[in-house]
Amino acid sequence: MRKTIVLFTVLLVGTFAAKSQTTIPAEYQEMVDKLSKQLVSPPLKDQEATSTSKIIEFAKSMIGIRYRAASSSPSRGFDCSGFVNYVFSNFGFKVPRSSRDFAASGDAVKLEDAKIGDVILFTGTNSRSRRPGHVGIVYSIDGDEIKFIHSSSGSARGVTITSLNEGFYKKRFLKVISIF
Repeated sequence: MRKTIVLFTVLLVGTFAAKSQTTIPAEYQEMVDKLSKQLVSPPLKDQEATSTSKIIEFAKSMIGIRYRAASSSPSRGFDCSGFVNYVFSNFGFKVPRSSRDFAASGDAVKLEDAKIGDVILFTGTNSRSRRPGHVGIVYSIDGDEIKFIHSSSGSARGVTITSLNEGFYKKRFLKVISIF
């Protein structure tokens, strides 16, 4: 019985001691919360740059995965929109699954204002039809040359990096949208 009383007393004192050490006066709680958020979350521009580089590195890690129509699985292969959807979804972005739906999402930006990580839209293989049929992610911008990473059904037959100046992509270009 004596051991029980001693044990109960120790637990009771320990509980009060722990509570008194973790209680923060109300006037300081707001300041602590604000400082904690600043330490955990960098300013938006730094966060955006970090996200963009991580997204591009993740996309780049899939170069060579084969093309497969109507698929968004790295083990089976990707179609163009399945690839873009898979990449952004892995970073918590809710993006469309079809290239046509991408045309109505995000914020449209001019080609000259495109940033790395933006989504670039093209027509399908018939450049006379102005309906979206292909998408990719802006990979790099070097002066006037824009490269994008995408899953191609063309000669590459899979995830590859292509210059906007290659082939007939420039004729097929529709617009650039920003997801961030």
